[in-house]
Amino acid sequence: VQLQASGGGLVQAGGSLKLSCAASQRIFSSAVMGWSRQAPGKEREYVAAIRWGSGNTYYAPSAKGRFTISRDNAENTVYLQLNNLKFEDTAVYYCAAGRVVASTPTVYDYWGQGTQVTVSS
Repeated sequence: VQLQASGGGLVQAGGSLKLSCAASQRIFSSAVMGWSRQAPGKEREYVAAIRWGSGNTYYAPSAKGRFTISRDNAENTVYLQLNNLKFEDTAVYYCAAGRVVASTPTVYDYWGQGTQVTVSS
């Protein structure tokens, strides 16, 4: 499956962005879709995940309360709403597809190309 991420950009601290990730084929109900991010000089880190079938969502502590992951089953698209952005949220955001939920990006089988989010202070 191919994943196409979009929606990144430059935003001031406190602002919002909505990232999208479209899959090239139907996402099975057993799949887990997630977002991770990688800042310059840092390791890729887990941000949020959603079980495609149930819609259950999971968040890293840094994302809880500010970010919202959602899905559109008909469009095979997963979203990440970023609110109250902080300078430290600056990173390349990647969407990914896998089969399990975990607080590490290494569990995912397929990755999108990433979209840059830059937050100015």
